[in-house]
Amino acid sequence: MKKIEAIIKPFKLEEVKDALGEIGIEGMTVIEVKGFGRQKGHTEIYRGSEYTVDFLPKIKLELVVPDLRVDPAVAAIVKSAKTGKIGDGKVFVSSIEDAIRIRTEEKGEKAV
Repeated sequence: MKKIEAIIKPFKLEEVKDALGEIGIEGMTVIEVKGFGRQKGHTEIYRGSEYTVDFLPKIKLELVVPDLRVDPAVAAIVKSAKTGKIGDGKVFVSSIEDAIRIRTEEKGEKAV
């Protein structure tokens, strides 16, 4: 099993969710986060004063999938989240040793 973590632009969430649903991935965790990468934020003017916004709003998706579904899931995320502009985000894939469904105590891929 693998854990996929994706940092995306907030307005792309529905598109990514729909793309994952089309390939049969139903469960995910969505977290509102703030951060910056190469774009290093931007400046804004509020009530006549200019200030720097270092941390931009992003969405972090977390999903755990069987090994065979990793490539299609990553491809769906990248295709649906891409705008071609700076700040599109990142996708990280890491190994998961085990998973347990609390309600049924199922383990491994059955728990996912």
